[in-house]
Amino acid sequence: MKKLIFVAAVTMGLSAILAGCGDSKTEGSSDGESLKILAAHNQTSPDNPYQTGLLKFEEVLEDSNANIEVEVHAGTLGTEESELVEKLKLGAADVIVVSPGFMSQTGVKEVDLLALPYLFESYEHWESVVDGEVGDQMAELINEKSNNDFKLVGYWSAGVRHYYGKKPIESMDDLKGLSIRTQTSGVVSDYWTQAGAVPTSVAWGELYQALQQNVVDSSENAYPYFVQQNHHKTKNGKFISETAHDYTTRLMLVNGKKFDAMTDEQKEALLEAATASVEAEREAVYAQEEEYKQKAIDEGAVVNEIDTTKFQELAIPIQDKLAVDIGAEEIVEQINSLRK
Repeated sequence: MKKLIFVAAVTMGLSAILAGCGDSKTEGSSDGESLKILAAHNQTSPDNPYQTGLLKFEEVLEDSNANIEVEVHAGTLGTEESELVEKLKLGAADVIVVSPGFMSQTGVKEVDLLALPYLFESYEHWESVVDGEVGDQMAELINEKSNNDFKLVGYWSAGVRHYYGKKPIESMDDLKGLSIRTQTSGVVSDYWTQAGAVPTSVAWGELYQALQQNVVDSSENAYPYFVQQNHHKTKNGKFISETAHDYTTRLMLVNGKKFDAMTDEQKEALLEAATASVEAEREAVYAQEEEYKQKAIDEGAVVNEIDTTKFQELAIPIQDKLAVDIGAEEIVEQINSLRK
């Protein structure tokens, strides 16, 4: 659907993957035991792009000569990203995929920039940012400000997010008073609140039921994710309005301290596997965007395109305020300079 823009320097600038847990030995150990790695994401569908990415990571790493085994967990270590972040920090998971919002809660506030509504205008723009200098800067900040608890080894996409709910929206006025399942703190929450909606917290695994039983009026996500969960078939998920408010970023993270304890050969192999996983995951997302949009339509969903001019205008002061608050004006300027 979109052409990947890969920059080799990015993966060189990003530190690579980490760690086994328990009594696993590194390759250089005398008993020759393999290093075991638990890799986890929060999605439960086997067709999800996250699963595609981590399975590619497993394949490439296990085909290397680094004597590493990978165990992929699709939602079985937690369907909440906060759980996965905590498990990574404690060593109960070794590789995770998480949104920028949860990283900002750990003290790396700059990463919240990547979650700003309407920060990116296209996949090409997004890739030029995360695969360039800004992406490298974010990786360094995550490592430094987390005291080496986390290393970023790749930027994944989670598609283009749109509104879906119990009624279509044509303008911002249509959002007034609607509860929407989204983040309930930070810039994302601020945006939807200022748009007139009511941000509401619902666990991803409980969202189908919440939409079906009128617990929440609407939600927002990308086609591959909410269609795979059949949200479009619920009472409050039928109407999809293409707001395209977020070309989403997901962070592939490892535990920095565990990574540092690995052999050079293991580090190199893990970095190569991470790079392969990024490419595979993005390709899956881009291919599934149109596939799952059509599936939703075929199964009764109603899709409408809208003029997003007013929505974008609302986002600009929120972007500017966050940049000033966290001292990241130059980063935002860099991002905007890469617009076509």
